[in-house]
Amino acid sequence: MKKLLMCLPLVLASQAYAVSLAQNIQSDMPNLESLYLHLHQNPELSYQEKNTAVRLASELKALGFDVTQRVGGFGVVGLLKNGEGPTVMIRADTDALPIIEQTGKKYASKVKVLDSNNNKVGVMHGCGHDIHMTSFVGAAKQLVALRSKWQGTLMMVAQPAEEVGAGAKAMLKEGLFTQFAKPDHVLGLHVSASVPAGKVAIAPGYALANVDSVDITVKGKGGHGAYPHTTVDPVVLASRIVLALQTITSREISPLQPSVITVGSIHGGSKHNIISNEVKLQLTLRSYDPKVREQQIATIKRMTKGIALSAGLPEEMAPVVYVNTDETIPSTYNDPDLALKVTNAIRQELGSENVLKSEPVMAGEDFGLYGLTDEDIPITIFWLGGVEPALYEKAQTYGETLPSLHSSEFAPDYPLTIKTGVRAMTASALGLFNQSE
Repeated sequence: MKKLLMCLPLVLASQAYAVSLAQNIQSDMPNLESLYLHLHQNPELSYQEKNTAVRLASELKALGFDVTQRVGGFGVVGLLKNGEGPTVMIRADTDALPIIEQTGKKYASKVKVLDSNNNKVGVMHGCGHDIHMTSFVGAAKQLVALRSKWQGTLMMVAQPAEEVGAGAKAMLKEGLFTQFAKPDHVLGLHVSASVPAGKVAIAPGYALANVDSVDITVKGKGGHGAYPHTTVDPVVLASRIVLALQTITSREISPLQPSVITVGSIHGGSKHNIISNEVKLQLTLRSYDPKVREQQIATIKRMTKGIALSAGLPEEMAPVVYVNTDETIPSTYNDPDLALKVTNAIRQELGSENVLKSEPVMAGEDFGLYGLTDEDIPITIFWLGGVEPALYEKAQTYGETLPSLHSSEFAPDYPLTIKTGVRAMTASALGLFNQSE
């Protein structure tokens, strides 16, 4: 009984603090919703995030951060030193997608621009980066307001070009961890299109996958479609390759190791009665273990070459397998110890019923790169529920499919999602700053 009474003041203090944080965020919601709507209606594609960066830099400067712009493109780094203690980095991604928004919302994006291929495209935050940035700013505001409750350095990183797997690489290459600060912990969040708003989900260990984009050029000897025996048909070879690739995961890689090989594009030929000289395939590869990734690529090269040789092509005409290393993204591994600390902090803030254990997914995120530097810094990213709760319950009841991330119809319940994101990220950072207490 005595021990229980001793613990009671701590519990009450924690509850009072949680109420205070929630109230402070609620008071700031009009500003955060205004920021969200601005970002949503003014999306910018990868490598074009100039105005977004200016706005985020302005928000951080107004809070007293030492801000540097144009890091790794249109990246922004804000530092706030608040005495001796750990350095906690919070990252948000800033780029949008070439999608014409079809949500029907009054605030829907109407932006259209020319992409890198000079094609006119719509632009939409179809992956929730507008939510990420708003939660980022909201957490920064709360941590500044609560600076008497923590000590250390808060490092806010607004990262461009996530959708093309280039932003984290560029910022790290320009010395993010050497020219600015070396974090002790790196935190991130990502909106989920399959978790109800008001909840978060965390996957300790592997959370997101290795991603590789692979182009295969299948060569042949073209000719007239009426005389196929005088040709080596690359369409037939490409078809054989597509089917053979499916056996890599099922017959070459251990069934205990996740692996996905998807042929997303196949193009060849120009007319009904012409056998062409080549066919082009585009693949996406997914895995968690780096050794599985290496096995996927090596097996694709071996298999495609073998199929070509079996058709009578000389070795110099073997298919060309090109791995787009600029688009390669490593898997994201949530440090288990850090993930547990973050989970406990968010549970204390939101309640255990609102913190779920997530399974790994085969989507990719360049956030994983922050944990693969020579500094060996622990990282954790968590999923932030974005689905309007009633809509989620309806979908569960009737087996309906919800719009996914990257869908033109994806529209998160932004007020509740933002509020939850700010609470979860603020609590996570405070927990890490004060973990030694």
